[in-house]
Amino acid sequence: MRYIAFDVETPNGANNRMSAIGVTVVEDGRIVQEIATLVNPETYFHRFNIQLTGIMPEAAEKAPAFYELWPALEPIFSSGLLIAHNATFDMGVLAKCLAAYGIEWKDSADYACTVQMGRKCFPELSNHKLNTLCDYLGIPLEHHQAGSDSRACALLLMQYQEHGLEVERFRRRYDLSRRRALR
Repeated sequence: MRYIAFDVETPNGANNRMSAIGVTVVEDGRIVQEIATLVNPETYFHRFNIQLTGIMPEAAEKAPAFYELWPALEPIFSSGLLIAHNATFDMGVLAKCLAAYGIEWKDSADYACTVQMGRKCFPELSNHKLNTLCDYLGIPLEHHQAGSDSRACALLLMQYQEHGLEVERFRRRYDLSRRRALR
């Protein structure tokens, strides 16, 4: 099975544009590809998001916009099960970006969430935030850096599988046109 772990950072609370994206592809139990890039959101940055991610508007302005990145990302995103930590957030941002740029991809996409998997695999933890799980499992993390977060998400997935977790049990579908998770 091929898994596409991804993470997005946003420039403001509207969560309808990306300021960064990280993608880590897992195939046959190992990482085979990684992409991390700033994204020009073509919108304003809120101070909170700048402090959280460290992404300055000037840096993002020099980056490609989402619609320029999508032709390279689409074949990757179409090649396996999407994986994200708190996946409905990342799936929602992806859906909103596709809609904002009028990009037709598909009506829905399958995904699995590493928060849900973490709750099942490590119920003893007080929470299942990305940094908590990474600290617990000794996974390196530069939190809120899209490339690091997507890599950590991929490594969590691999840890869960080593603990016998069946990813297929966590497969869900996201309605991209209506921007909502389905069962």
